[in-house]
Amino acid sequence: MKELQKRFIPVMLTPFQTSGEVDYYGLTALTEVYLESGARGLFANCLSSEMYALTPAERLEVVRHVVDVVPNEIPVVATGVFEGPVEEQADFAKSMYDTGVQTVIITTNMMATADESDAVLADRVHRLLDLTDSIPVGFYECPVPYKRVLSPALLQQFVATGRVKYHKDTCLDINQIRDKLALVNGADFGLYDAYMGHAVESLRAGAAGLSCIQGNYFPELIVWLCDHYATPSLQPKVHQLQHLLIRHMDIMHHDYPVAAKYYLQQQGLPISVTTREGSGKLTSETRQVMDNLCRECVTFREELGIEVVK
Repeated sequence: MKELQKRFIPVMLTPFQTSGEVDYYGLTALTEVYLESGARGLFANCLSSEMYALTPAERLEVVRHVVDVVPNEIPVVATGVFEGPVEEQADFAKSMYDTGVQTVIITTNMMATADESDAVLADRVHRLLDLTDSIPVGFYECPVPYKRVLSPALLQQFVATGRVKYHKDTCLDINQIRDKLALVNGADFGLYDAYMGHAVESLRAGAAGLSCIQGNYFPELIVWLCDHYATPSLQPKVHQLQHLLIRHMDIMHHDYPVAAKYYLQQQGLPISVTTREGSGKLTSETRQVMDNLCRECVTFREELGIEVVK
């Protein structure tokens, strides 16, 4: 794939008012930040969005709001499969598609329990596809309530249906990424890696782009990496950015997503740090760590000539 075809697809946060209600003004501002940073697509209603803490009606309304904000040429994907019988999952997937998203995402852990086989999962996925007409779908190896990683062979089987357009991979294994890409090479399909530990290797192996939580701190840096991972003259900076991401990986996962909301708030985004799930605590230590990270990233952005979006 050509260098400029790589896409950063943010896993969107959901801003909340301090009362706990969805902050649609903040959601508009956040969506615009992603786009102005150079994101070439958006993943709404995902784990970073606190999707399990949203009601079904809120999930649809949040996604509909995002779709209304973005230009037509920017694809939006969104999770549309949750707990319940396959027939109910199909009904909600259709409702999600009606919001205007390009692709409805299937969470792999909602298609089978941890002790059920891949054969059971495959049967339910195919039943879901049969019940959802020609709706384009994708897969998300969501780590909550448990992580269900698709094997390369299983992913190949699903992509062969012609319905699967997107896959957010969380296997954390570059060799498995390579195996998956080898089996689906040339298909009308994109694999987006969530793991920044081997982000550059994944892009070089043929991944369509990145879809990582680090983009909820500094989306402009992840876009820069997608754009320049293979630029010969910039390899020292590519290596430096990859090292920065790896070095701070634990910091960015700790107290997430409240830490990310605080980081963006300090960058001028008009959102609160409120979360519904109580994920992470905004302690004085968390603030200090985020402030230090911000200073380091500001310096790096200046070295690259990137202006932060406010």
